[in-house]
Amino acid sequence: MSDVSAPVEFLELLAREAAAVEFEGPLVAARAAGASPERLGELESAKLVALRVRALLERRRRREVELSGLYDTASDLAGLRDVDAVLRAIVHRARHLLGTDVAYMTLNDEARGDTYMRVTDGSISGRFQRLRLPMGAGLGGLVAQTGTPYATANYPEDLRFRHTGEIDAGVTEEGLVAILGVPLRLGSTVIGVLFAANRSARPFAPEEVALLVSLAAHAAVALDTARLLAETRAALAELSAANGTIQAHSASVERAAAAHDRMTSLVLRGGGVEDVAAAVTEVLGGALLALDADGRRLARVGEIDEPDRSAMVEAVAASRAEGHSVRRGSLWYAAVVAGAENLGALVLRPTHELVDADQRILERAALVTALLLLFRRTVAEAEGRVRGELLDDLIARPVRDVEALRGRARRLGVDLDAPHVLVAVGDDAGSGTGAARQRVASWATTYAGTRGGLAAARDGRVVLMLPGRDAGGAARAVARDLGRLLGRPVTAGAAGPSSGPASLAEAFREADRCLTALAALGRQGQGASSAELGFVGLLLGAVGEAGDRDVARFLDETVGAVVDYDARRGTALVKTLETYFGVGGSLARAAELLHVHVNTVTQRLDRVGQLIGPDWQRPERALEVQLALRLHRLRTPTTG
Repeated sequence: MSDVSAPVEFLELLAREAAAVEFEGPLVAARAAGASPERLGELESAKLVALRVRALLERRRRREVELSGLYDTASDLAGLRDVDAVLRAIVHRARHLLGTDVAYMTLNDEARGDTYMRVTDGSISGRFQRLRLPMGAGLGGLVAQTGTPYATANYPEDLRFRHTGEIDAGVTEEGLVAILGVPLRLGSTVIGVLFAANRSARPFAPEEVALLVSLAAHAAVALDTARLLAETRAALAELSAANGTIQAHSASVERAAAAHDRMTSLVLRGGGVEDVAAAVTEVLGGALLALDADGRRLARVGEIDEPDRSAMVEAVAASRAEGHSVRRGSLWYAAVVAGAENLGALVLRPTHELVDADQRILERAALVTALLLLFRRTVAEAEGRVRGELLDDLIARPVRDVEALRGRARRLGVDLDAPHVLVAVGDDAGSGTGAARQRVASWATTYAGTRGGLAAARDGRVVLMLPGRDAGGAARAVARDLGRLLGRPVTAGAAGPSSGPASLAEAFREADRCLTALAALGRQGQGASSAELGFVGLLLGAVGEAGDRDVARFLDETVGAVVDYDARRGTALVKTLETYFGVGGSLARAAELLHVHVNTVTQRLDRVGQLIGPDWQRPERALEVQLALRLHRLRTPTTG
C-alpha cells in the first residue's frame, strides 16, 4: 500500500457516505499486509480525522433537514388556509425531525384551567389522545404552567414531575418513556405545549430542544393567525353593508389625492397651464378649455368648443361670487382668481356626472392655474429682470465694476467666488412660438433660482449659472428635466467650474463651443461638458454649424471601412485599434489587455491594413486614425 492510498480510501469512504464501521477497512488491510507500527499509527490518525469529518458532515446534513423543515413550516403559514392542517404538519415534522415515535400538541383551556390534547402524530392509544392535564401536573402541565421546556429520558421513573393516575395510565397505554415538552408562546403568554416522545429511553440534545422550540413558535403563530383571520372575517361581515359607499368615497378621494399630487408636481417642475389642463382631463376625463381674463385660449385638451361669450361671463361671475365651480348645461365653470383679480376660467365638459370630490379637483386646478399665472408673471418680471440682467452682465465682455457685480449677487444670495458651472441650452429647446421660448426662459429662471443660481437669455440662447463643480452632470440634468417638460430632446453644453466674476464670460463661451461640438458629433438631445469632450470637442467647437458634415465625411474616409466591417461581421477591429494605440503600439501588451493571442492582434491589424490601406501606421496617417477613433467614440458614447 502506498503512502497516499489509505488517505484516498478514507476520502472515498467519505464521498460515498459509508458507515462508520467501514472506516476500519484500510487499517485492517494494513495489518494483514504486515504494515509497520508507524504506518499503522498514521492510518489510525487518518481514520480518526475522517470519522470526525464524517460526524461533522452528518451534523450539517441533519441541520439542513431541520432548516428545510422550518422553511416548509413557514411556507405553510404563508399560505394558511386550514389551521388544523398546519398544526398537523408541524407536529408531524417535529416527530420526523427529532426521530421520535410520537409527537403531540396540547392547548391551554382558560375556562377550565387545564390543558387538553389538540393534535397527535404516531399515537395509537385513544385514552392518551383524550388526556387533559391539570396545570402543574405531569411534564406537560408543568411546562404549561411555568413556560419552561422540560425533558426526561425516562418519565415513569422521573420524580421531578407530579404524577397522577390519569396521566400515568394514558402514558403507560401509549408506551411512552422519554418525553420532551416546550411551551407555545404568544409574547409572554403560554397557550400550549408541543411534545416529542419516544417509547424507549433516550436523552434529548440541546439542539433538539432548540428545534422543537422553533417549531412551537411556528405553531403559536398559526394559532394566532387563525384567531386574527376569524376576527377579520367578523369585522368584514359587519362592514359589508357600507362597503359600496366606502369604495366609492375612497375612489373619489384617491382621484383627488392623485390630482393634488400631480398638480403640485407640475408647480414644482415649473409646468404650465397646458400641463394642468392635461392633468385634470386625465383624472376626470372629458375635455377642458383654459381661458385668460380676456377670454383668449391658454390651453385646450380634447374636443371642446369655446362657449358663448355672454354665457361664459355669467357663469364665471357666478363661480367667483359663490367661491365654487358651477354647472351650466353640459359644462362646468371654475373661475381663476387671485384675490379680487380675475385671471380667467377653466371650462370642463366631463364624460360622467361629477361628484363633490370631482368638483373640488376642478376648483383645485383653477387655484393652481392662478398660482402658475401669477408665478410666471412674477418670475418674468422680477427674476427675469434682476437675475437675468446680473448673469447677462457677468458673461458680457469686458466685465465692468467687479465689486458692484459681487454686491448685486450677494443681495440675491449668490456667492460669485464659489465654484459655478455654466450651462448653455441648445436652440432645440426654444424652437417654435414666442410662447414656447418664454416657457423655456421661465423654466430656466425657476430651475436656476431654486438651486441658488442664475439664468438669462444670451445671443438667442438660454444660459444657466449653477453652483457646483460637476459641469457634465449639470448639463445632463438640465437636458433631462427640460426635455421632460417640453416632451422632446434638449441639448445642453457646459463648462466649468469657474470662480470669480472675471472667469464666467470665458466659461460661457466654452459652454457655447461645447454645444456646437455636440451638434457636430451628432449628439443632439444629450448633455455634456467641454472637459468630457476633450481636445476633440475644442476643435469641433470652432468648426461651426458645418462641422457635423465635416466630421461624418472625415470619419467615413478614415475609419469608416473598419467601423462598417465590425458592424457587418460582429468583429472587434475598432476596439483592437484603440487598444493598440493606447499601449504605444505594443502587440504583446495589446494582446494582454484584449485577452487574446498576439497572433490574433496581428491578424486583426492586417485586416485593418486591407480595409484602410497598408500605410495606416505612418505617423501622419496614424494621427488621423487616432483622431477618427476618438471622434467615433464621442459620437457613440457609452451609457451608464
